[in-house]
Amino acid sequence: MVMLSKQVKDSHPDLTYNLTHSYITNEGIEVKEQRQQVIHMTTGSSALDKILGGGIETRSITELFGEFRTGKTQLAHTLCVTSQMSFANNGGQGKVIYLDTEGNFRPERIEMIAERFGLDPEQTLDNVIICRVFSHEEQMDVVKPIAALLADTDQGPFRILIIDSIIALFRVEFSGRGELSERQQKLGQHLSALVRIAEEFNIAVVVINQCMADPGAMSMFGPVIKPVGGHVLAHASTTRVMLKKGKAEQRIAKIFDSPLMPEEEATFAITNGGIADV
Repeated sequence: MVMLSKQVKDSHPDLTYNLTHSYITNEGIEVKEQRQQVIHMTTGSSALDKILGGGIETRSITELFGEFRTGKTQLAHTLCVTSQMSFANNGGQGKVIYLDTEGNFRPERIEMIAERFGLDPEQTLDNVIICRVFSHEEQMDVVKPIAALLADTDQGPFRILIIDSIIALFRVEFSGRGELSERQQKLGQHLSALVRIAEEFNIAVVVINQCMADPGAMSMFGPVIKPVGGHVLAHASTTRVMLKKGKAEQRIAKIFDSPLMPEEEATFAITNGGIADV
């Protein structure tokens, strides 16, 4: 980072006070070098990896949203395992932090998925740190000890932080339009801290989000759904992926928003060994 030049300050004397306390980013080539440090981790499905640009990436927030039984938590469990695999196998060679707000974590699923990928089930579970929280205050407060854990080189490396789900406790504890503004403000603060963690420690932050019917949208094929959290969550998420039901165990993932990838769809399956190709 570099200070703004004296020439710039002299040409805008009315902004001198603010500018002397501000920084601007370095050249685009340095940002490019930072991007080269990004690690992509497989989801277990090559079709899903393709539309994501190689898999779930570090230094960003990836949001997964959809109706119930669309595979959100199953994908999260699969990522708990694949993020521990070697770089040669499109993994992250790191540990996992699972922030559980709904009690959805199942160690049995981790063991089954680990066996599919040839990893030791006990060792794989040992590399997953579970944080169970019961209120939005606990969810926000636990970010500081998580950051301390990530900063401890003796404990890592950590490669992914999964939050399942990001909005559930906020929706329960802030009800009605009268509390919506406060909820969004708290949610924004929480997401801001997660963005900093993702960039500072080069980890992937995966947030699972709920959805709701959009009464303002019309469709001849049924109700149109949209993710909960409004613009606050939309702006914080780097990549947004919508999950939909397909035939039997098949599910459909669509890139809902991404700064890099186009709006493409991929079909994957939910198996005993986690997310896989159809």
